[in-house]
Amino acid sequence: MASMLYQQMPSVVGIVGAGQMGCGIAQVIAQRGLTVLLNDVSSSVVERGLSGLQKGLERLVRKGAVSPDDATATLGRIHASHGGLDALRGADFIIEAVAEDEALKKEVFKGLDRVSRVETILASNTSSISITRIASATTKPHRVVGMHFMHPAPVVPLVELAKGMHTSQQGFLVYRLLMPLINEAFFLLSEGVGSAEDIDRSMRLGTAMKAGPLRLADQIGLDTCLSIMRALHSQFGDSKYRPCPLLVQYVDGGLLGAKSGRGVFQHDPLIHDISHASQPHVNLTHHVTGSGSQPHHHHSYHT
Repeated sequence: MASMLYQQMPSVVGIVGAGQMGCGIAQVIAQRGLTVLLNDVSSSVVERGLSGLQKGLERLVRKGAVSPDDATATLGRIHASHGGLDALRGADFIIEAVAEDEALKKEVFKGLDRVSRVETILASNTSSISITRIASATTKPHRVVGMHFMHPAPVVPLVELAKGMHTSQQGFLVYRLLMPLINEAFFLLSEGVGSAEDIDRSMRLGTAMKAGPLRLADQIGLDTCLSIMRALHSQFGDSKYRPCPLLVQYVDGGLLGAKSGRGVFQHDPLIHDISHASQPHVNLTHHVTGSGSQPHHHHSYHT
């Protein structure tokens, strides 16, 4: 039914959440020539996100991956706001990119259902939460879809699409494969089987991964990894999704990875993407169906 309501390419895309993921998605979409309405409840998060986005584009300009004019045009297509969701009324397509918390996402979708037009598609960037349950917060669940961008969005050329029960069968592939790998790496670390460097080096050499599971977890955010593991464990009841106690300890101790400057590894707090880290990184060409381009409760929406 959603395809009957919306049959043309959107020109204005709304994004809820101006954290790392939200701003990364905003960059990807703006680089494709679309207007972006970026919204967060926190003005400081918006300011920090836009500053990071600008610095990231400046790095791409210095590397010759993007021209100065294109970088300026990309920033000019992003219109940021903070506070309520009313600023997104003009969007043809809205992507929710808030924290991996089902109650928060439902609250956001309830608000989006109120402010969006009847033909607007509402997408969630969730990596593990049921789209059907998220859509239940709206009056038109047929227009809700899962649209999971991989982290970091401007670098990794993969977007998972998952629809709820009212549109078609859903299914997330990548994180159901990746999260148990990351979780097992934490078990190996906690058991003293190998150091963090040994575990990551073994996976890079043995599987040609660009980053090992522990460093990748740091880049995703250890709190995000924990939320995803808990959601998967709750949904499927399978012990393979039970979070490693060491992962829980890191999060409880505020060691969240790159976003906090320290996780399993020490990080430059100004560098959040593996594309700019000192370790081996991914440098891929993106396309529209991929994700990027080449070289009132006052919750915090960002991840």
